[in-house]
Amino acid sequence: MRREREYNVKITTWNVNGYRAILRKKALTWVENVKPDVLCLQETKLQLDQISDDEASLDGYEGVWNSAERKGYSGVATFHKKTPVSVEKGLGFEKFDNEGRLIRSQYEDFTLFNIYFPNGGQDNARVPYKLEFYEKLLDICDDLHEKDENIIITGDFNTAHNEIDLKNPKANKKNTGFLPEERVWVDKYLEHNFVDAYRELYPEREDYTWWSYRYNARSKDIGWRLDYFLVSQQLMNRVEDVVIHNEIMGSDHCPVSLILLG
Repeated sequence: MRREREYNVKITTWNVNGYRAILRKKALTWVENVKPDVLCLQETKLQLDQISDDEASLDGYEGVWNSAERKGYSGVATFHKKTPVSVEKGLGFEKFDNEGRLIRSQYEDFTLFNIYFPNGGQDNARVPYKLEFYEKLLDICDDLHEKDENIIITGDFNTAHNEIDLKNPKANKKNTGFLPEERVWVDKYLEHNFVDAYRELYPEREDYTWWSYRYNARSKDIGWRLDYFLVSQQLMNRVEDVVIHNEIMGSDHCPVSLILLG
């Protein structure tokens, strides 16, 4: 067990699979116990005019929302306790930005990307779109690294990197989320100055962050690790822990927290 120490910031990510659904389930009560300094949500599936101001806010946090143009689809939200230096929405490419997939928050000592990466879609039809998204984001990160900036990318990557990251790898080799052409993009990020913080700390642990709603997959722990923290290599010495909160219910994903020391 890793020793508990004071930390600079705790960042928690969670694909909620519908923000209104977790409101109905009262599934955000865990936030009071986990106490993230930054909470990154994905797949919010709403426009802000569909909920009240109270429903769109969390006590003690400033919220930033980026919704898809299409109702009931995609979307991300970032809740900060400390106001960032700046916040931007999107990659800067209309074909991606109309789906509300990214919020970029600039802090004094790192840049945080909260991202809902595209799914490969039915019959893998959107895999090319997904791979282009990975490519455009990496170009942006390369530019930031050239300026010696530290980066944290978190969210639902919609890709399990290696066989250890899903229960049934052989059965899923032709399915989106575990296609070779998807997985190689995680390799590329690791070759471009990033570290998969959880796997660096726990190279042999088999934990998952997503389970199908079918076949009692969660109770049987037949899952995938799809929710990641990729951090700049030079930032890794400040990473104290990555915690998968697989006891927290309310979505088909569970939250994951990065603890970053001063």
